[in-house]
Amino acid sequence: MGDPFKMNAPVSRPDEAPRLLAGITVLDLSQFLSGPLASLRLADLGAEVIKVERPEGGDLCRSLYLSDTEIGGDSTLFHAINRGKKSVTVDLKSEDGRDQVRRLAERADIVIQNFRPGVIERLELDYKALSALNPRLVYGSITGYGPSGPWVDRPGQDLLAQARSGLMWLNGNDDEGPVPFGLAVADILAGHTLAEGLLAGLVRRSVTGTGAHIETSLLEALVDLQFEVLTTHLNDGKRLPKRSGFRSAHAYLAAPYGVYSTRDGWLAIAMTPLVKLGDLLNIPALRDYSGPDAFSRRDEIKRIIAEELSRKDTAHWLGILEPADIWCAEVLDWPRLLESDAFRRLDMLQKLTNDSSISVETTRAGLRIDGHRPRMTATAPRLGEHNAAVLRKQMPTND
Repeated sequence: MGDPFKMNAPVSRPDEAPRLLAGITVLDLSQFLSGPLASLRLADLGAEVIKVERPEGGDLCRSLYLSDTEIGGDSTLFHAINRGKKSVTVDLKSEDGRDQVRRLAERADIVIQNFRPGVIERLELDYKALSALNPRLVYGSITGYGPSGPWVDRPGQDLLAQARSGLMWLNGNDDEGPVPFGLAVADILAGHTLAEGLLAGLVRRSVTGTGAHIETSLLEALVDLQFEVLTTHLNDGKRLPKRSGFRSAHAYLAAPYGVYSTRDGWLAIAMTPLVKLGDLLNIPALRDYSGPDAFSRRDEIKRIIAEELSRKDTAHWLGILEPADIWCAEVLDWPRLLESDAFRRLDMLQKLTNDSSISVETTRAGLRIDGHRPRMTATAPRLGEHNAAVLRKQMPTND
């Protein structure tokens, strides 16, 4: 008898992205954003993701709202992160529920969890316990700050991780205090980091036949994000960078690097020789600044540039700067991005539906395979939607 997890793996058509992970089953015990983000990326690549949720209420992300918009009783956030997955409800507080998870793990290729340190061990669903049942298992764990240490019991929440990582301190103008990112960047990066490790675990398993335990945390993901600037700090006497006090965009980079207001919008300017920029903008004063001044007097220089740029529209300046190969870009809001031909050519949006007439417009995976972008077909699952198909099916113990 064949394995019900491995049967009927979708076959890609020539005009769609190959499902590189078809036949791979992911058992996702995680909730909120970081762990489900990792399993979403695997689902986009063709893996079957079985999402294990609490019988009462399910993943807490179902009721974590970014706005007052609701889709089929769940938040838009839940739909964004859990498209195309299967949902089963299991009471992990009961021995019967944990046995159900163990049986699922015996047939899974990957397990993902993001409980606080110690919880998964108390449930006896940790890597040691499940790999004893399935030595080929690739197991992924995400915590807030690692498996031990003085912060181990602190809430592993995105804003708090940003605060502790140095990232928030690095961001923003020098005189305005720490500035958080407007995204759950810790959760998102930790999910991507875990997905990367899980894929490497699958490669190792294909060579040795043995699984692996892949671990990361919100803090580790944010430290890794800063590898470029931290390497500079660690190797130049551990001097601290000083953020610009005006239109800061990078603590280490000199003028004119920053974002400037124009008469009708905003213009970002990256690394550019000051003399060349001064000639193009008709600012002779920029010739008075030597190379080192671009950093030591960067706020002064940027204010001079800002005053001139504010006199005319963004299109005017782009018409002058882009033909001269100045690295610059208009700052777009979402409506203007979505309406742009450059964005439309990427084909990064998709509309998903299910049999309950739920329709969700969302993004697609940010990569292409053999020229095609992976496309999902199903919305996020209803709570326990796949109990009958997954939990109640007799699972064989032998292939």
